[in-house]
Formats: sequence, C-alpha cells, structure tokens
Amino acid sequence: MPTDAARTNPAGSNEPRIDAEAILEGILEWVRIESPSHDAEAVNRMVDRVESHMRPLTSRIQRTPGRDGFGDILTVRSEWGGDGPGILVLSHLDTVHPIGTIDDILTVRREGDRVYGPGIYDMKGGAYLAWYAFRHLVRTGRETPLPITFLFVPEEEVGSPTSRAAIEAAARTNRYVLVTEPARDGGKIVTARKGLANFEMTVKGRPSHAGARHQDGRSAIREMARQILRLEDMTDYEREITVNVGVVSGGTVTNVVPAECRSMIDLRVPTPEAAQEMCARVLGLTPFDPDVELEVTGGMNRPAYEKDASIEALLQHARALASELGIDLQDVKAGGVSDGNFTAALGIPTLDGLGVDGHGAHSHEEHLLFSSLEPRTRLMLGLFETLS
Repeated sequence: MPTDAARTNPAGSNEPRIDAEAILEGILEWVRIESPSHDAEAVNRMVDRVESHMRPLTSRIQRTPGRDGFGDILTVRSEWGGDGPGILVLSHLDTVHPIGTIDDILTVRREGDRVYGPGIYDMKGGAYLAWYAFRHLVRTGRETPLPITFLFVPEEEVGSPTSRAAIEAAARTNRYVLVTEPARDGGKIVTARKGLANFEMTVKGRPSHAGARHQDGRSAIREMARQILRLEDMTDYEREITVNVGVVSGGTVTNVVPAECRSMIDLRVPTPEAAQEMCARVLGLTPFDPDVELEVTGGMNRPAYEKDASIEALLQHARALASELGIDLQDVKAGGVSDGNFTAALGIPTLDGLGVDGHGAHSHEEHLLFSSLEPRTRLMLGLFETLS
C-alpha cells in the first residue's frame, strides 16, 4: 500500500501531510490493474486491491458477488457514526479501455503536469483520492460528524445494470452523495446532468435478388436510413435534446435486397418531462414503407439529474471550503451521465465531478493533472469533516 512519510504539514504539526506524490503513486497502482467493464475477473482484481486498502481502516466491509457477467460490488463504512444516515461516496472501478491498452496505446507516463493512463481520469484518480482522504482521517484519529459509506461499483460505464438497486438503496439511507467522477473544464464540479435513454430499432423487410427481381424486395436498410434521418432531426440544441444513432448493422451480401437492419440509439434529455415526451416519440415511430416491419424497444437508463435547492446549498458549502484552499470552485451541467443521476433523481443532495482534474476520458489521451491532486483531496477531506 502506498505510504506517506510522516512529515510536518504546513500548519506546523506532526500530522502526516497530504502528499501529492504519494497520491499519484497510489493512483498509478490502481491504474495498472486494467478493469474493463465486461471482464468480471479483471474488475474483481481491482475490487481485491481496493478491499485490501480498506481493511486496515475499518472492519465494516461487505462484498456482494457479481452477476450477469459483471464484477463484485464493494461497500465500506466508517467505524464511527453507527448505522445512521451519513455521507455516501460513490465510485466505479471499471473502465472503458480493453486489456492491453496500458502496454501500447495509452502507456502510463508523466509529461509535466499531465499523467497518462487508462482510467486515470475516469475515474480511478477520483476514487483513490477519496480513499486517501478517508485514510488520512483514520491515521490522524479524527472522526467526522456523519458516518462515511463508500460504494464501489463494477459496471458504471455500461449503465450500472447490476448495481443500480444497491446505489439507490444506499442513497436512500444517507444525507449526502459525493461522486468521484472527474472534474470538468478546468476543475468544475457537476451539479446537473442530462438523462440518458437507449433504444434498439429493428427493421424487417423482404429479400429478393438485387438484379433479377429488385422490385420484389423491400430494403430494410433503405427504411433504416430514412428512420435515422428522422431520429437525427429530433435533436434540438436549444432544448438540450440530442439523438444519436451510434450503431447500424444489416444486410448479408451485395446482390440481395437486405431483409433486416438494426440500429442502436442514444437519447439525451435535460428533464423528466422532456424524457417522457422524447421516449414517446421514439417508441412511437412508424415505418415509411407499409410493407416493412418496424420495432423499437428500450427507454430511460438514467434519469435526468437536476440542480435543486438542496444541491445548490451543498454547492455553496463546497465553494466556501474551496475558497479557503484558494480555489474558485465553479459548477457545470454535464451532457454525460453517471451514477449520480440515480441519487439526484431520488432527491438526495448530490455533488458530482469531485475527482481529479484532467482531460480525455475514454480516449487514447486520457490524463489527470498532477497539480489537482492535493487541492482536490483537501476539498474531499473538508467535505467529510464539515457535512453534518
């Protein structure tokens, strides 16, 4: 386990200081354990490591076996505070990068303030710094006004299909939720997110010989092409609504009028009302060609995360803490989704994007900014110590 030397901190005490180099060492240890969502064995190696780091800090650890091909869920609670409502720290241990990325496409390296690696920004950096802040409390013998619960989930990057129930159950028993997703746009935290819906569209046409009897066929791909244009035209930037057809497959060989075509659709909406409207529109689509069959399945995966008065109050509390650290903390509404969507939709005050600053989530240039490690850890520690 990474350790800090017991150095005198800037306040002059003998308390171990918040050491950015030690934080980075620990983050890189986690990054080197590649953990793509659909590889349960790989994700569980990451769960093993986190559990081993938590064991010296508390005995209140529960590990729920994974299902449906996903990894385990790890729940950790502070020794203090009993079973009353407290602070839920929400993190995911899976990444989007396949095994081997670290050896070739996205090697671990430090270039000035930037430190690169798969999952380093989204979100092993943030998950680790929250653990580091918690360890700092334990090492210094301090207890917080509220108990702290950590929930580490294995499949956030693919929609949290096996952990959503656990996330919502944990949120309902806590007063606040802190999400260690990465910061945005130079250190902004997230106080709102769009909702996400996923759909699959299937078109069944009629096959025929493309040369001899073309007129007898009914092209599923042609119908899908027209539907794609209809779907894409539903995008309305002024209303913050976007529709993206991201995957299309169909047909067999070039000399056969294609009998079947499928597509996958991503819908982002800003409010529950917009979600209801747009889901009805997508699910209600009908074919242009009456001789083909059209089926659309799916719906909301994550509800919209709206900034209400309780989130605004939590934001102002975080801003005051950040100001003491010399940080002008700003917030942003994100187009991407997280498990914070689930907790905010339940009415639990949720701050997201409390992880490391950096750039390039899900890309081959993913990196964190070393300069963000100490202040972001101090902000997390301050939230732990002052939320009540």
